[in-house]
Amino acid sequence: MKIFISILIALATGLVIFNATKLDFDNLFEGDSAVATISILAGLCAILMLSILLVSKTIASRTKK
Repeated sequence: MKIFISILIALATGLVIFNATKLDFDNLFEGDSAVATISILAGLCAILMLSILLVSKTIASRTKK
């Protein structure tokens, strides 16, 4: 499970980086830049949630011992 979560975090990081290249800072909320902005926020949320899941799995395994 830890490897799967790490792979998902890496994929989400890659999507954030890819969408960061699509940003147009003059028109941040118009056209393709708006989609890129929303995708970056979604990717960051996914990274945050997966990190929380990884930490909770670690805590759960330590409390069982």
